[in-house]
Amino acid sequence: MSRQTGSHRLLLLTAILSLFVLMACDTGTRGAGVSQSVATPQSGVASPDQSAGSAGAAVDVAPQRPVVAETLPYAEVDEELVYGHFVFPADMVDPLPGVIVIHEWWGLNDRVRATADRIAAEGYVVLALDLFAGGSTKSPAEAREMMVTVVENPALAEENIRQAYQFLLDSGQAPRIGVLGWDFGGGWALNTAMLFPDELDATVIYYGQVTADEGRLAPVDVPILGLFGANDLGIPVASVQSFERALQNLGKNYEIEIYPDVKHAFADPASANYNAAVAEQAWARALAFLDRHLTVAVE
Repeated sequence: MSRQTGSHRLLLLTAILSLFVLMACDTGTRGAGVSQSVATPQSGVASPDQSAGSAGAAVDVAPQRPVVAETLPYAEVDEELVYGHFVFPADMVDPLPGVIVIHEWWGLNDRVRATADRIAAEGYVVLALDLFAGGSTKSPAEAREMMVTVVENPALAEENIRQAYQFLLDSGQAPRIGVLGWDFGGGWALNTAMLFPDELDATVIYYGQVTADEGRLAPVDVPILGLFGANDLGIPVASVQSFERALQNLGKNYEIEIYPDVKHAFADPASANYNAAVAEQAWARALAFLDRHLTVAVE
């Protein structure tokens, strides 16, 4: 696909989405989207996506109110359209704050989409982006390979995130925008704050790679919430504490929570390290943080 053709197609589909959103807001009807679905409240649904070593069936909690979800292109990177999961409350009338959701190293899978739906039901327009060019897996070896591809080409991931932010700002009409990510996506949530040091309004990092480099952190004027496990071998407590000291030295707006006796991926229902009680605490903490910095701020 040529860059010109791809750009024209992206602009056309974005215009269609904008019209759809306006129609939904003005009339309460749902227009035709690109792979549209409506999620409604229910007690829970079994996720078919199991991580390696999962102790049992993962259960995703359904959104608290109906949401409208779309699979659509939000960016064009390296002459290829990038498709994400865009979702907003079905009863949306006025523009709502936006949240960028960044997946784990497993990719943009059903569990990530379900979590994006839950966030949207709290009163947000949400874009779960895709850094793996449509790829997702249950294999750690394949996940590592996809992750390394991104790590070796960070400029492409950065451009992807820039366009995701712009999409929520323009097509989503979001007055304020935050980001939330887990694991691989948690590290990229921090990177997003570095990409938009003055524009982004909130960053939630679930056990992601962090840095104590004060030179990199100094420009960041974004509230940060970090949620980590004390027994995480991948993200050692010492590195989190160094990150916290750097934020403190710089006078940043941050909250760091290190949960005792839990490991990496404690919030992933498909992980052997899943801890339901701590996951619920962290979820409540994340929602309160987003509400404080995205919703209350615009009222």
